[in-house]
Amino acid sequence: MTAPAPATGPANLVTVRGLSVRYGDHVALQGVDLDVREHEIFGIIGPANAGKTSFLRALNRMDEFVPRMRVDGNVTFAGRDVRSVRNLYALRRQIGVVFPLPVGLPLSIYDNVALGPRLAGTTGRAALDEIVERCLRRAALWDEVKDRLDGLGSLLSGGQQQRLTIARALSQDPSLLLLDEFSIAVDPVTTMRIEEVLKELRRELTIVLVTNLVQQARRLADRTAFFLGGRCVECAATDALFGGGARDQRTNDYLEGRFG
Repeated sequence: MTAPAPATGPANLVTVRGLSVRYGDHVALQGVDLDVREHEIFGIIGPANAGKTSFLRALNRMDEFVPRMRVDGNVTFAGRDVRSVRNLYALRRQIGVVFPLPVGLPLSIYDNVALGPRLAGTTGRAALDEIVERCLRRAALWDEVKDRLDGLGSLLSGGQQQRLTIARALSQDPSLLLLDEFSIAVDPVTTMRIEEVLKELRRELTIVLVTNLVQQARRLADRTAFFLGGRCVECAATDALFGGGARDQRTNDYLEGRFG
């Protein structure tokens, strides 16, 4: 009798090997090896200047817009080396980014969300209407703005602008969403609303979440990596990491608030 094949877990969407990042002579990240699985929230924690944001920048080649930034090593997304992708716009449609401070473009709420699809070739009003409503709903913003879509996105509250930024990123139908300290500019109530949005989005895409709030990583992340001094100290299932399973004492010290 043939034994059943062993169950397999989610496939890796991102594979990082030997990743190093420099800004001129300054080494921000070195020797990072990590995998990010499909349909997980992957948390990255660590103190300031640990290399967390540099890691995100390397994933979708933001270094091309950062003076003196150099990336070495290998980053594979959906089976392709990101450095070999010729159509950078197509790559960034697949890898959306939400930055720490929400930036509402000087456009209407509608046009903030519709801009990306228009640039990709969608011009029909009915199709754009559907995209705008769907993305605003996914970002838990539709009910608050549906009657003022022609109003400027930059006039929304900080928390609403952050959710508008998420909706704008979702309008590209990305497979991977990168979030860098999204809680900095929003109040605790809005933070919890966005966290609920992220839990729902995990069904549809993969999320890499950089956060300076260790309890946020504990609430959201399936797995968490701890960065320190430009290196990935360790990566483990979040429950294990926060439940005393950290292998490195520096991780425990950070989680327990001894530094950071």
